[in-house]
Parts: sequence; C-alpha cells; structure tokens
Amino acid sequence: MTRKKYSAQYRKFAAKLRSARLAANLTQVEAGKKLKKPQAYLSKIERGERSVDAVELAELAKIYKKPLNYFIN
Repeated sequence: MTRKKYSAQYRKFAAKLRSARLAANLTQVEAGKKLKKPQAYLSKIERGERSVDAVELAELAKIYKKPLNYFIN
C-alpha cells in the first residue's frame, strides 16, 4: 500500500493536532475513547496518513479545548 503524501502545510496542521492532544494531557487511546474511535484513527491523522474533515476537526478541537482557529493559523 502506498502512503499518501501531504503538503508541508498539512504536516504542520497534524503536528498542531498532536501538540493540542498532549497539552490536553490525553494519550491517543484516551482521546480515541472520547471520540469513540480507535487509537489508530488518531495515530494515522498525526502521522499524516489520514486527512481530517471539518466535522472531525470540530470534534478534536472540542476535546482538546482549543478554538478552531488554533489549528488553522
């Protein structure tokens, strides 16, 4: 299986997601439970192997207690 390649901008976005999760003191497992998703879901997002849509981003922002614009700027 080939790995999807994302832009540098998307990699920066994924790094912000990881940083927000860590700032919220959540492991991938804990965050996954809050989202009712497996740990692998978050792992793939943070590694840039899976993209995030607007609804998913809103859910992540809510559990990480960050405003949406935190992830965009």
